[in-house]
Amino acid sequence: MPLNIEQKKAVVAEVAEVASSAYSVVAAEYRGLSVGEMTELRAKARESGVYLRVIKNTLARRAVEGTDFACMQEDMTGPLVLAFSMDDPGAAARVIKDFSKGHDRLVVKMAAIGGKLLAASDLDTLAKMPTYDQAISLLMAVMKAPTEKLARTINEVPGKLVRTIAAVRDAKQAA
Repeated sequence: MPLNIEQKKAVVAEVAEVASSAYSVVAAEYRGLSVGEMTELRAKARESGVYLRVIKNTLARRAVEGTDFACMQEDMTGPLVLAFSMDDPGAAARVIKDFSKGHDRLVVKMAAIGGKLLAASDLDTLAKMPTYDQAISLLMAVMKAPTEKLARTINEVPGKLVRTIAAVRDAKQAA
């Protein structure tokens, strides 16, 4: 059933609002997927905080116009599903990558992050990006490492003295 002009404007406005606040987007061709498989993909996307939308390419081009994802406009061809990462930059890439492992018909066409268009082969790199919590824990580990090393180094001086005295004691007892 075709959409009227008001419905099209509403769809474009909704996707534009999502695109303006999203961290990254992955576009994948879904030709050949059944309704059940698409429903499964949507459920996994919802669990991961990913906004998933099947939209006509002409409407998608208008929706991403003026956002960081405008670089994708020229390459939008064929039946595409757009997955927008709302929580962390790699969420959409992880969802699409995991789902495409078991479903060969879902083919990644392109991805974008921060105004930069990525090839489909760069999906793994995007999927490996840490979540917010993982990034914070990595930062804390890096910040904590010099302090721990200093504490171990300072503790080694009396430890070495104690081991030396114990070795001398053991040597005198043995003699």
